[in-house]
Amino acid sequence: MDRRRVSFRPRHGVTAAAAAGLVVAVVAAGAVFLGAPAVYFLTDYGCGDAEDRLAGTLAGEAVLAAEPAGAGREETYRECDDDDLFVVVGARYRAGSAARQDVLAHYRRAAVADGWRPGPVSGCFTKAVGGTTAYLELETPDADGRFHVEIVADRAGSEWC
Repeated sequence: MDRRRVSFRPRHGVTAAAAAGLVVAVVAAGAVFLGAPAVYFLTDYGCGDAEDRLAGTLAGEAVLAAEPAGAGREETYRECDDDDLFVVVGARYRAGSAARQDVLAHYRRAAVADGWRPGPVSGCFTKAVGGTTAYLELETPDADGRFHVEIVADRAGSEWC
């Protein structure tokens, strides 16, 4: 048996030091391109204090508490979209003995009395609230008599109706 000493020399002039350097460069590039977004998502991404304050301001709007006679509040809610940072506050009701048109007329009067201006779409009103434009949306009662009244706003100046 022929025992020759075989030397494992890299082909094409690549040395172990060069290969190690390449690995370090790839890892460093990965840390920059993946690490920065990861830090952003862990520290800055999503709704924060500014959105909480805006939600609190919107929730204090008198029109949300102006339920029509004969209607019963089922729930109130506050939500924030982590991607687009828009805030939604509102209330869901059951119309009860209130007629559909009476509910809408009631909220239209309450909205105007609270400083809301009719928007370009029926059932939508606008008002400056908390340093931005807020949009009040009135949903007509469905077949079960449920409806909701909600306010949507963000700091980006988006239009919601």
